[in-house]
Amino acid sequence: MDEREFEERLQAMHDRVLSKALSQEEESNYTESLFESIRRVNEYGQEFWYARELQIALEYKEWRNFLKVIDKAKAACQGSDNAVSDHFVEVNKMVNIGSGAEREVDDIELSRYACYLIVQNGDPRKKVIALGQSYFAIKTRQQELIENYDSLSEDSKRLAIRNEMKAHNKSLAEAAKQAGVTEPVDYAIFQNKGYQGLYGGLTKNDIHRRKGLKKSQDILDHMGSTELAANLFRATQTDEKLRNENIVGKEAANRTHYEVGKKVRETIKDLGGTMPENLPTPNKSIKQIEREQKNKISKK
Repeated sequence: MDEREFEERLQAMHDRVLSKALSQEEESNYTESLFESIRRVNEYGQEFWYARELQIALEYKEWRNFLKVIDKAKAACQGSDNAVSDHFVEVNKMVNIGSGAEREVDDIELSRYACYLIVQNGDPRKKVIALGQSYFAIKTRQQELIENYDSLSEDSKRLAIRNEMKAHNKSLAEAAKQAGVTEPVDYAIFQNKGYQGLYGGLTKNDIHRRKGLKKSQDILDHMGSTELAANLFRATQTDEKLRNENIVGKEAANRTHYEVGKKVRETIKDLGGTMPENLPTPNKSIKQIEREQKNKISKK
């Protein structure tokens, strides 16, 4: 996507969303769509953002003004004993300037932490900056949890994976929609196919009953870290397969989800692991853990 196309898309989103009061859920969906839509992944699987694209997203019209914010972010990075070169990588790239012409421009590849520092040092009067500060703070913390996964308690592992599940389920829903799963009833069938593959034929309702949950309770909130991890792998691999293989049609999408779930199940079996339906249901739900953490923070 060239700069002009991105700017037009951002402006349309801005006019539609930021012109009205947003609920908390709408703000979350907006910021996720906005910042994740310009996230890049390099050949080594590492995520990054281009500074010039982030400049547009954060509504800075002049590159020179945005560079001042980046300089403040670099200073904050250095002040926190992090290597600036690890998070701000200067590059040159070609951009489309119209009519098939291109020109070389200076740019910076930014880590998620760099983006966090930039929005923290941005103009707080901009609503998109305020939303970005909250978004990157949460996402950066989630990334820290994942990177330090082995040292986490079981509750913290569950929270970290559950948060990842929320993000990847949104992406999976988008991939399924692109494949042709457009109606809510069709998506429910699509979801069940993944569970059936992973849980040896059990549907979502079957799993719900086995766990002894109330109608309003979500099965993902009542899974231990091992069971959540298996479901996260199912979701991410189905997402990638749908996109990479350009799968089209509800039946094909359903079959793909089932086959991936079944493959994950076979892998667990090959490794001598416990089948997901036989894993214990934790005593505490994810929501209970979240409330406990909030209470601890409020008491400090």
